[in-house]
Amino acid sequence: MDYTNLKEKMEKSISVYSERLAEVRAGRANPAILNKVKIDYYGTPTPINQVAGISVPEARLIVIQPWDASILKEIEKAILTSEIGINPNNDGKVIRLAFPELNEERRKEIVKDVRKMAEEAKVAVRAIRREGIDEAKKQQKDGDITEDELKQAENEIQKITDKSIEEIDKILENKEKEVMSV
Repeated sequence: MDYTNLKEKMEKSISVYSERLAEVRAGRANPAILNKVKIDYYGTPTPINQVAGISVPEARLIVIQPWDASILKEIEKAILTSEIGINPNNDGKVIRLAFPELNEERRKEIVKDVRKMAEEAKVAVRAIRREGIDEAKKQQKDGDITEDELKQAENEIQKITDKSIEEIDKILENKEKEVMSV
């Protein structure tokens, strides 16, 4: 039985989880929180990073410098209407996003959200495991593989699943440390 498809699906679940974590505001300035913010650039919804340079000169500051100064107001408006919860500071040339210090209560809320995301990723991985095992059982029922091969396939699928869940736990642990130590 070929396990590459299962591995790819599980890796995709982990990748999606990592991308979602990058967008979590942990008190540090992270340009990834702007990934979903789009502006109307000549009638086309365009991500900010395609119309401006984004830099992080300090741990709690993001500076957005548009290549075309006429879109400064558009970028500011898009940030205000997005759900990132930071007020942009526009000086006419660049936009600064200053990240406030997180209090202990907010940190705990963020960790709770991050754990929930981790659990969702684990559920997705387990669903992929179930699909793989169901496929192996179907093959055994159809006579394509023997009962011993079915057991072997189930064990291999479980190993792949355990490895994926372990990776999710490592990512979660690193994010928790980041949030609690900022």
